[in-house]
Order: sequence, then structure tokens, then C-alpha cells
Amino acid sequence: LRSFWTTCPCVSLFRDSNGTRSESLDMTVDLDLTTMIRRVDPRFLSVTIDASLAEEEKFMKLLSSPKIRTLAGALSPAFLRFGGTRQDFMVFSPQSSLQDSLASCEDLDLPPGLEKHLKEDWTLQQVVLLQEDLQRKYRRLKFTESTVDLLHAFANCSGLDLIFGLNALLRSADHSWNSSNANVLLRYCESRNYRMSWELGNEPNSFEKKAGVRVDGYQLGLDFTRLREMMSQSKLYRDAGLYGPDVGQPHGHRIDIMQGFLKSGADAIDAFTWHHYYVNGRDTTLEDFLDPDILDSLTLKTRDVLEKVDLVSPGKAVWLGETSSAYGGGAVGLSDTFVAGFMWLDKLGLGARLGLDVVMRQVLVGSGSYHLVDNNLDPLPDYWLSLLYKQLVGPEVLRVETRSGSNRRVRLYLHCSHTQRPGSVTLVSMNLSGRSVRISIPVLVSSSSVDVFVLQSDAPGKEGLCSRSVKLNGELLNMVDDKTLPDLRGARLPPGQHLELPAFSLAFFVFTDARATACQGRGRLR
Repeated sequence: LRSFWTTCPCVSLFRDSNGTRSESLDMTVDLDLTTMIRRVDPRFLSVTIDASLAEEEKFMKLLSSPKIRTLAGALSPAFLRFGGTRQDFMVFSPQSSLQDSLASCEDLDLPPGLEKHLKEDWTLQQVVLLQEDLQRKYRRLKFTESTVDLLHAFANCSGLDLIFGLNALLRSADHSWNSSNANVLLRYCESRNYRMSWELGNEPNSFEKKAGVRVDGYQLGLDFTRLREMMSQSKLYRDAGLYGPDVGQPHGHRIDIMQGFLKSGADAIDAFTWHHYYVNGRDTTLEDFLDPDILDSLTLKTRDVLEKVDLVSPGKAVWLGETSSAYGGGAVGLSDTFVAGFMWLDKLGLGARLGLDVVMRQVLVGSGSYHLVDNNLDPLPDYWLSLLYKQLVGPEVLRVETRSGSNRRVRLYLHCSHTQRPGSVTLVSMNLSGRSVRISIPVLVSSSSVDVFVLQSDAPGKEGLCSRSVKLNGELLNMVDDKTLPDLRGARLPPGQHLELPAFSLAFFVFTDARATACQGRGRLR
């Protein structure tokens, strides 16, 4: 490996960001700057809109808010998945009173008075949706051209690639998928020249619990094959993406669904999608969000899925089609606070390293506690974390290893930087402990200037982990106005300095002059 080492005492004292002296852990790491171990999709970090937003069609108008469009656009390039539990209860019911296409994206802008009223109603609506989820009582929903128009306009104006989830619970007498409603929807979208991709069904492993309908994996694969045939008959969608089956993380009968689906449907899809959540949102704790064992559990499950897919369809891309911290709508008081960032950033780092091509965050907008924006459409901590990741982290994954001072609560990932400067690398870092960390870096890299981006809660100590506000290098992050995000600038660290990772912090260290050959188009992919 073309890298060098520095050594330092095992323990040192330095002043942390709060001005107090505390014992720190010293770590020495090895960076391989010559070998790219893999490359993910440029849209690796993607987002979802939960289909619950369309339970009453008026709420789709929230996507016309300039604020949410500004926030979404800043995450481009990305996929935008529209789906979730309620997609399998949605039926397209065209009204045939078509409106003209939007002349410009500014035509989307929602009047402030209407936006305020909708946000107030949406807060109340989420209580109703949560109750339905708890009781597993879902009703068939009709949606019109308006939902499709607003969704496509939002994605298009935000620079996101739309994936629309179709209802897989519409079944014929022989239990095969009844594609007639989907065919009407596809024809409408083609008539409007809406470029988009498709999914069919959400978590087929739970169809029986949700609707009393059991669909085995082999039949589901045949249903996807039918959808692919329909798409192939369309000039617009013959080359569009088809993704699925969006099955829950593998265990029990979910594995049977996966394997049956792959036997009959692998050739129909462009990527295999599955869902992952770490914990149950109803009984999880703050400590769970900081537990290395829980974070590491993603490794075994991901490898299991990758192996099963590769066995049947070698080279097939595998995505996390829906994911967040806690299932059941998230954990109240945790999934939308600063502490959720540890699960989110680690999933991005680990997922990219293991071999996932795309990770779709549940949810940009929708019901639950794991959203990226609050009920006022203001960004929450995980939004700011996602935005920094987009701006700083490139798709090329490199190798980083800890040589001394190893601590499982300090987690590091290395990528080429998302920058026009060839050879730049970004060290993705997180400290899950209450003890500060000082990182020693190879001499090759320590000769480079470093741009430092440290995210911390706006409140000190462990108590601040449940805050819904975040600071970047000590400055509180807020939108400038509804159409303007702040300039996320790093603090310049001179060459030769150690990297300091405060307690309970998330950080990106960008080595602008690393001259990594793997990031200059000359690195070999292993």
C-alpha cells in the first residue's frame, strides 16, 4: 500500500469544542489511496416519499412548496421513490379533465396561506395514519391525474429520478396480478411524456397481514415479468427501470419469497430491492442508536442478500429500496433527532463498502418519525447530514483500516471526494462515544490541507443527542429563506495537524491535496 504512518502517545489531553479538558483516545489509521474497492451509483443516497401523502389528494400539493423543492433539489442526483404500505391500496381513477402541463417550475409554487393550512391539516392527518398502521386497517384509495402530475412535476423540477410504486394487491381469479389498472396509468403517463421508472408492490412478505392476500415469490416474479412485457410495448418505457421486489430484510418466509422471486423474475428487474431497519420503533432506546453491535448487524444481512442474488443473477445490482433507523414509523423522539445520524451515516458508509448500489432513505416527506423534514418542512439533522454527504462524498469507495487505538465506537469510511479536484479524498467519520478522539493519518495525507466538517448537536453532552437542531463547526444550521440553503463551508486545517473528533460527533475530513491515484482515473477496481 502506498501510505505511511505516524505514531503518537496512546492517550493525550486536549481541549474539546466545549472548552473543557478531557481524556481522548488516539488512533492511527491506514489509507489505501491506490485501489478503488468498488464504485456505487452516483445516486447512491436517494430518498422516498411515502404513499401515505396521497391518502387525501390535497396533501400532494405540499410538494408545490418552494421550501421542500429547494431541499429536494439540493440532494440531486438521486432517485425519488413513491411507495410504501399504502401503494398497495391505491387505484388510479382518472377524471379525464386534464390540465395543461406546467409552463415552468415556478408555476408549482404554493400560495403561503394554502401551504400553512395544508401543513396544519397534515399534522392532524399523521395521527390518523398512525392509528391505521397500529390497527392494520387500510382502505382502498383512489388517486387521479393530479397526484401523478404533482409528483412528476416535483421530481422533474427537483432534478430527481422518479420511481412510482404500483399496486400489487390487485389480483385476478387465478391469483396472478391484475395489470389492467396499471396499464391505464402507464398509458396516461406516456401521453404526458412523463419519464419515470417503476416498482410493483411493497413488502410482499406482509401482504397477508395487511390484506389477507398471500402471494408467493415465484408468482410475484411472474407478475414482474408481465409488467416488463407491458413496458416493452411502450416507446417511452421500454428502456425504463423496473425495480423490486422490495421485500423485508431476510429471515423466515421472506427468504422463500426472495428465492422464489429470483427464479422467475430476476431477468425482469434492473435492480433487486430489499428493506432494512435496525430496531422496532416502539421499544427501542437511545443506547440502541449508539450500539456498535446493532450497527454491525447490517453486515450479515447485506451479505446474505448479496450472495442469494448473485447466485441466481450474477452482477445484478442490489439496492436498499427503503431504509431508516426504526420500523413501525420510526422511534418517537429519536428517529428525527441528532442521534439518528449515527445509524444513517454508518449505513451509508457500510452499505457502499459492502456492495449496495443505492440506499433510499425513508422518508423525505410522509408520516412517521423518521422523516428528513419536520411538519413545517424545515430540515432536520439527518437532512443536513445527507446534504453534506452529497456535497463531499464521491461514488468511489476506498479502503481505510485502523492500525492502533481501535475502538468500535469510532467508525471510519473512505471515498474519493465529490469534487472537481482530482485526487481528493474524504474520510467519513463518527464517534459514538462520550470520549474525544484524535486521529493520526499517514504522512502522505498529512502533507495535505484538510477541510473539516464536524456536525454536533446544538446542546452539549449526551442530553443533546435528542435535539432536532445541529451545528456545523459550531454554527447552527438553518435555511436562509424558503428558497436558499446556507453555504456549508469547512474549517481549513493546516497540513500536519491531527484530526480531532469530538464526543458524539459526525464528521467529514476532505484531504484536498491527497493526490490519490484511485481518484484520478488511474486507480484499479478490485
